[in-house]
Amino acid sequence: MSAPIEDYALLSNCRTAALVSREGSVDWFCAPRFDSASVFGALLGEAEQGCWRLRPHDEAARATRRYDGDTFVLITRWETPSGVAEVHDLLPVDGGRVDLVRRVVGVSGEVEFTTHLRIRFDYARALPWVRQMGDLTAPALHATAGPDALVVRGVALAPHGHAHRGRLTVAAGETRDLTATWFPSYAPTPEPLDVDAALAETRDWWTQWAASIAHDGPHRDEVVRSLLVLRALSHQDTGGIVAAVTTSLPEQFGGARNWDYRYVWLRDAALTLEALVNHGFLDVAESWRLWLLRAVAGDPAEMQIMYGIAGERDLAERELTSLPGYQGAAPVRVGNGAVDQYQADVVGEVMVALEAARVAGLPDEPFSWALQRALLDGVAANLDRPDNGIWEIRGEPRLFTQSRVMMWAAFDRGVRAVEEHGLDGPVDRWRMLRDHLRDEILARGVDATGGYFIQHYDSHEVDASLLVLPQVGFCAPDDPRMLATVAEIERQLMGTGLVDRYRTASGVDGLAGTEHPFLACSFWLVEQYASSGRVADAEKLMDLACLAHNDVGLLSEEFDPVAGRQVGNTPQAFSHLALVRAADALHGHSGRAAHRR
Repeated sequence: MSAPIEDYALLSNCRTAALVSREGSVDWFCAPRFDSASVFGALLGEAEQGCWRLRPHDEAARATRRYDGDTFVLITRWETPSGVAEVHDLLPVDGGRVDLVRRVVGVSGEVEFTTHLRIRFDYARALPWVRQMGDLTAPALHATAGPDALVVRGVALAPHGHAHRGRLTVAAGETRDLTATWFPSYAPTPEPLDVDAALAETRDWWTQWAASIAHDGPHRDEVVRSLLVLRALSHQDTGGIVAAVTTSLPEQFGGARNWDYRYVWLRDAALTLEALVNHGFLDVAESWRLWLLRAVAGDPAEMQIMYGIAGERDLAERELTSLPGYQGAAPVRVGNGAVDQYQADVVGEVMVALEAARVAGLPDEPFSWALQRALLDGVAANLDRPDNGIWEIRGEPRLFTQSRVMMWAAFDRGVRAVEEHGLDGPVDRWRMLRDHLRDEILARGVDATGGYFIQHYDSHEVDASLLVLPQVGFCAPDDPRMLATVAEIERQLMGTGLVDRYRTASGVDGLAGTEHPFLACSFWLVEQYASSGRVADAEKLMDLACLAHNDVGLLSEEFDPVAGRQVGNTPQAFSHLALVRAADALHGHSGRAAHRR
């Protein structure tokens, strides 16, 4: 059975990722991209779905782990009765190859390790043809199935059923390097990796990137790690920013709310972009803007709410029977049916993020501004169209208040671009549409009795997404309607101390079952508290939400405060970017658009 979600640490080379458990097992690894088929898929099943386990032979060994400073080099320290040793795991960056490195370092005494390797390409649907290569001094195992090949070096491996096992021993001062290199099966087998050089280059790459982070306020360690995670989810070549590195980790254990998050949601990517821009990373903004131009090229009216990492459009959702699911949560899905949804807030998020880049000093190019104008035409053409909302409901489309506000924000940023930055456009029309939306929202999006903003028109429910209204400048954090909304959120959505997205019992999402508090929503409320003067409440909730971190600073999508378990896909960009904004608010940065109010 796969480990608890919080037991996994992330390795990333900014092209793909691997997840390593506390027990030293690589249970998730897709190659060569985040959204490729898995090579190791035990995360969504059992060991037979593919894994690479490396740990001391002595089952009594105790492990502690950490990242090597501000990097994604994972150091697991094993203490045994016979000695102490470390395993340094990494995916080398900027090498033009896909290597998974597991360096074993003797610290004291002598430690015997065992390794268990089970390769299962194509989401465990392809049992590879395996052959031994090399010799006793340089053993290698070569596995091939269809388009995929993997060569594993550094330890002699003997067959054991449809798996391979091996042993190695390190004494104090000794080092053994184990590597697994993915490559296309039609290509020549890559030469052995220079592990010393790859390790040094990877450490330097991450450390230099992190050194540019400017944040000396509260929760600095969490902010730095969160920004590192956001960079780890950004594809080095294409500029696409994935929402998470996993698929089908459940929102309800044993349930069917299991989705594939290894794609680029325009909303999530725009919010990630904004968090990075606010901390000085304009190069990421420029790379993503170019990605956006490529992805939406042609007719912006055909814009999707999500794309593949290189801008692919065909993300049809399908179910896999080869992976039984995380601890039995089925089905496992690849692709995402939300690709066909209309989500009216998305253009607003893109416009807000691109304005943040513009204000930070990234000038608009003719093509990028032409795209933004075309996107605003699309918003105007769909002005009265119900949508599926920020939470991608699979029930009846509605006029969601948050979606309407983000449409307002889209036109607002268009007006500001002309008035404040000298760009061209039909500013009078945009201003008219912006003001029309504002009047409509205040007339139809506020509960007549309670005076709070509502989830969608004609409802009495609240929704945590309403916390973004002051963030984008629609109203002040201390607007009476906003304060009433917060009070209603506290009453309806905080039964566990953290914030739920909405009441699933209302049936608005069209899905069976329930879910757990969505971590980004709690961080949004921290930002709201801090911006409206409730600093003590903000600090208290921030401390509580940060308890959802695992031991190496990673956040999943949701958290079960009762069981103390992470829930949903991991690591989740939405959770980490919301944490960064919450910490900024506690540091005195009063929201995404304080200057717009």
